[in-house]
Amino acid sequence: MKRISVLLRAAAFVLATLAAALAPAQTVQHGEHSFSGAEKWAQVFDDPARDAWQKPDEVIRALKLAADAHVADIGAGTGYFAVRFARAVPQGRVYGVDAEPDMVRYLAERARREKLGNIAAVAAKADDPGIPAAVDLAILVDTYHHVPDRERYFSNLRKSLKPDGRLAVIDFTPDSPEGPPRRVRIPADAVKKELARAGYRLVEEHAFLPHQYFLVFRPAAK
Repeated sequence: MKRISVLLRAAAFVLATLAAALAPAQTVQHGEHSFSGAEKWAQVFDDPARDAWQKPDEVIRALKLAADAHVADIGAGTGYFAVRFARAVPQGRVYGVDAEPDMVRYLAERARREKLGNIAAVAAKADDPGIPAAVDLAILVDTYHHVPDRERYFSNLRKSLKPDGRLAVIDFTPDSPEGPPRRVRIPADAVKKELARAGYRLVEEHAFLPHQYFLVFRPAAK
């Protein structure tokens, strides 16, 4: 019985540690933990229970994308949003961007498996998303806080947007019960200030997500 009790306490510790590590849904770098082992992460990122608070269908409707839009999902992970975007823009193109090679492999295989020929899995660098062509929308979901040197990164990202392109940022609020450790979260007001310095202006702010802010920007006029 004593041995079983020790094992149960050890298992509880491991689960608690994993819960903290698994909170961010996607990433563009690996500053705090590795995102290799995509099949394992898919059980977390694509858990149907996530839909209740992530509201992916409402997010996509709010973005009002044309059927032929080109979208870059930066930090696409296992494709939670990328596959939904691909279905929303059947005549368009979706670039699922990630810096973790195993995520890129997994997304490419998932796109083939689900017969989504308009998804391209893109290997990125931590400081460069490597988007192959200009897009109508670049979106980061639960990823903004992972980006290093953000003002430079997003200033450079403007070159990957079409003239009327948009940048959307969805990330966890400081008091959300979901998400990464609070010490790494970036409040919405800080995002607005950083992106203003990077050359963007806020054009929309949606409030229907219970645990996250949802901000939409366009490049500011020069």
